[in-house]
Amino acid sequence: MGKGNLLSTIVRFLLFPFALLYGAIVWLRNRMYDSGFFSSVGFSVPVICIGNLSTGGTGKTPHVEYLIRLLQYRFRVATMSRGYKRHTQGFLMANEDTNALRIGDEPMQYHLKFPEVVVSVAEERMTGIPSLLQRRPDVDIVILDDAYQHRSVKAGLNILITDHAQPYFNDHVLPFGNLRESRKAAKRADIIIVSKCPENLSKADAESIKQKIAPLPHQQVFFTGLRYSTPYNFATGQPISITGKSAVLVCGIARPEPLLSFLEQHTSAVHTLTYKDHHYFVTSDLDEMKAAYDNWNTADKIIVTTEKDATRLRLHHEKLATWGITIVVLPIEVYVLFEQGHELNAPINHYVERTIWENMGGEPPVIV
Repeated sequence: MGKGNLLSTIVRFLLFPFALLYGAIVWLRNRMYDSGFFSSVGFSVPVICIGNLSTGGTGKTPHVEYLIRLLQYRFRVATMSRGYKRHTQGFLMANEDTNALRIGDEPMQYHLKFPEVVVSVAEERMTGIPSLLQRRPDVDIVILDDAYQHRSVKAGLNILITDHAQPYFNDHVLPFGNLRESRKAAKRADIIIVSKCPENLSKADAESIKQKIAPLPHQQVFFTGLRYSTPYNFATGQPISITGKSAVLVCGIARPEPLLSFLEQHTSAVHTLTYKDHHYFVTSDLDEMKAAYDNWNTADKIIVTTEKDATRLRLHHEKLATWGITIVVLPIEVYVLFEQGHELNAPINHYVERTIWENMGGEPPVIV
């Protein structure tokens, strides 16, 4: 074992007592909700909660987009996020003047990609949802982004995301591990999605993972992967090819390794500039990007970034426009493995349709 690994192991074990204390506090809080001592509030519209047990990097954002694509053509969809690292507080709805500083990078991404969707942010979902419905009574369904631990809201459908590379059943509670709450909290989920799976994941490996999850009778387990869709020009939005280009990768995401691997396969060379997740770029960062591009002695250069990073780079769009450099945005989207897309969509559609019809005082039609 190397010195670095040994030191990391020692630190983790020193943190173990704190993990026990943190876990006990979270357990007590959950018990208060389970027993009814703390109450959860339900709402008159279908509420889908999508979240995870770990501290991030499981791919929640593309899964929220998957739900939006599934539902937006039949229902008026609204999203509600915390708006992590935004420079505002309280309840806000996205509008034509919105930027990432006001609502956060992920909600801004939803707003840019799905202009017909009602995008909102609120730290307290319990008060945020009434504010949303008061302002937009036409909303049919609310998708709560990263709200698995917000038990003050009684969601009708809970979707738990866990990373194939770092599944919750192999992890531990903070700060010893990366879990926000105990593994047992997975029992609250209706659907468990193992995300970021390799494309060639075998059914045998998937079954092994499912056995470790040990789903309860009411739970369904699905496996999804991420694929990169058509790159587009940051300035114009037009499709653009990255094949054979030399790419300066600018990214501030939790786990950039899959993105880097993709670029290494599809470009001639990659120079990487990484920042912390949700990092808001400042002047010195822009200078670093420009210098990396200018000083790289290679032909056919571009800057490549993610959609989430692009929402924060747009805060500097005027300066970026003066560079005359092609900046390419590389989007990602979810696909369901083993041709189980219909099986995943069915309980989601059923929940939304049933809830809407019940709130109208009737029964959903039986589709034969």
